[in-house]
Amino acid sequence: MNKKKKLSQLVLGALLLSSPVLAQSNFKLPDLGTSALQVLPLEKEKAIGEIMMMKIKSSSPVIQDPLLDEYLTSIGNRLVAHADDIRFPFEFFWIKNNEINAFAFYGGHVGVHAGLIAKSDNESQFASVLGHEIAHVTQRHLARRLQKQQDNSGLTLAGMVAGILTTIVNPEAGMAIISANQTQSMLSQMTHSRGAEQEADRIGMTILNNSGFDPRASSEFLAKLSAQLRFKQKPPVFLLSHPLPDSRVSDIRLRAQQYPEKFIDSNLDFLLAKSRIKARFTTTSEKAEQLFRNDIKKHQFSDRTAAKYGLALTLIDQKKLDEAQEILTKLLKTDPANLFYLDSKTDLLIAQKNTQAALTLLKEHYQLKPNNQVITLNYANAAIEAKDYPLAERLLRYFLLDKPDHPLGKDLMAQTYKMQKKQSAYHEIRASIMIDHGAYQQASDEIQKALNFIEKTDDIKRQRLKALLKQYRQMQKELAKL
Repeated sequence: MNKKKKLSQLVLGALLLSSPVLAQSNFKLPDLGTSALQVLPLEKEKAIGEIMMMKIKSSSPVIQDPLLDEYLTSIGNRLVAHADDIRFPFEFFWIKNNEINAFAFYGGHVGVHAGLIAKSDNESQFASVLGHEIAHVTQRHLARRLQKQQDNSGLTLAGMVAGILTTIVNPEAGMAIISANQTQSMLSQMTHSRGAEQEADRIGMTILNNSGFDPRASSEFLAKLSAQLRFKQKPPVFLLSHPLPDSRVSDIRLRAQQYPEKFIDSNLDFLLAKSRIKARFTTTSEKAEQLFRNDIKKHQFSDRTAAKYGLALTLIDQKKLDEAQEILTKLLKTDPANLFYLDSKTDLLIAQKNTQAALTLLKEHYQLKPNNQVITLNYANAAIEAKDYPLAERLLRYFLLDKPDHPLGKDLMAQTYKMQKKQSAYHEIRASIMIDHGAYQQASDEIQKALNFIEKTDDIKRQRLKALLKQYRQMQKELAKL
């Protein structure tokens, strides 16, 4: 795959600088000048970002949910479209964690904890945190941090990546490491400076306003965190890597008042995504069911609609299918093309062992929105459940041409190949899945297995797989030097 090939080419040059240097444990960052761009060139930043993303996928509970991914990406891209100094495409992803937190790192990667949307009062509050993190990337705050650490003799590239990863994904664990080791240099890696936070606040608020959200939501969100800080011994996780002195709260409140007040109605997609997070990723189905039943009694209009949707999800997960069907039938009547409802209807039909009805439903919508990830992946999954593996393979082949690195698409294709006993293709795509997690040894093993099932006459495929095997083994050697 092009992205992985590019990363492989960058490892020795852009990322690793030179293998003899990195073999030394006391590697010092080079003295490249004063600007962040000089300290960490863009190609090197992107390569480091790719490796960090591999580490996260292999060690963190990343949520793979096409509906939630599509919603998050749509909000993120809307904000990025109104940001300056964009140097590379952004990638937004979810972490299964109930804490209020988000983080950004090299190469435009932005991670969002499930607890952030679950505890945001409205979409503008949620978007305000994304805008803030986008500003950290565009202003290259991590690269600037390296500039300040050039004289730190104990700082290695591996230590830098590990330290930042520990804290951005699990700040409490990261701060515990600091407490145990009393390592000030690690602390400076993990925590944004007050100046960086103020800059991200200012630029993030501008992005938020220009994207059509309420800029005052930024101050609302920080005031909410500040209130939690007063009444808890342990601060919210977000504040461990994003310091919140009183001056910052007052500054952002004054800055927000410079913008005209906006009255923005509740966005149904935001409310549905929030309900989906609560139903599937922040608590048990039983607790979520009671929560949604209470919300239905209290709320009206879109809030109540989202609560009904969340209730239907919890009922499906608990096999209470009749009540779930009643709710979804009513929701689909109001909005037959809503992807949230179609996804849940598919889950319901499969749970009812009615895969043919699911195929009929999704075929109609696939013709209207070919290759939409929510419809296509549900359609392929329904085909697998119906044992129509040729249909599933056709759908996924076309889908993966457009999105070759889509994790769920590759997982479903692996299932499809396995059920058809296409052993070589199965092991090859398994290798691709392993590569996404940085597991190059396992990927090499899978390619070796794929070679064992190649027909003797298929020399072209054999040579292609041998080239892949050589590439994966070389990449494994280079990553081992980090």
